Amino acid sequence: MNNLKAVPYQFSDDGIIPNHPDLPVLVYPEAFKNNPHETEAIFNSHGWLNSWTNGVFDYHHYHSNCHEVLGVIRGTALVQLGGEQEEQVQLNTGDVVLLPAGTGHKRLSASPDFQIVGAYPGGMEYNTRRGTQEDRQKALAEIPKVPIPDTDPVYGKVGPVHRLWGRGTHRG
Repeated sequence: MNNLKAVPYQFSDDGIIPNHPDLPVLVYPEAFKNNPHETEAIFNSHGWLNSWTNGVFDYHHYHSNCHEVLGVIRGTALVQLGGEQEEQVQLNTGDVVLLPAGTGHKRLSASPDFQIVGAYPGGMEYNTRRGTQEDRQKALAEIPKVPIPDTDPVYGKVGPVHRLWGRGTHRG
């Protein structure tokens, strides 16, 4: 694993995708570059559970009741984070992206072999919301209630989630 590094991306509410009002997306470049096959086990060992292996939907969606971590275990993908006008990020094998509750994400393109592992702090059950007004109204009430996780999904008791998502940074 690299040296406790993550690149933060902060997104604003665009009127469709709420994003998180306080917490940035964290991209951990090459976090598991040398051991992508261990991604799920490492997430699970740090208390990020309810894990699955698949891809990323090709439409904007978000989870308003929990945070989500995604680790690329094979292939590459171009994803858009934060909504239609926001950041396009290239993800490669070994990269990890941590999405705070409410953060829109969508697959724009991917290699044929692309696979990710997803997981949630404490194994929380996640919802899937899209860009509808009904979903948005529910999400705006749910997002501020999502607690900051006790552990960083990549590094455990230390790491960027503690430094960049510290307890003093969220409302609620």
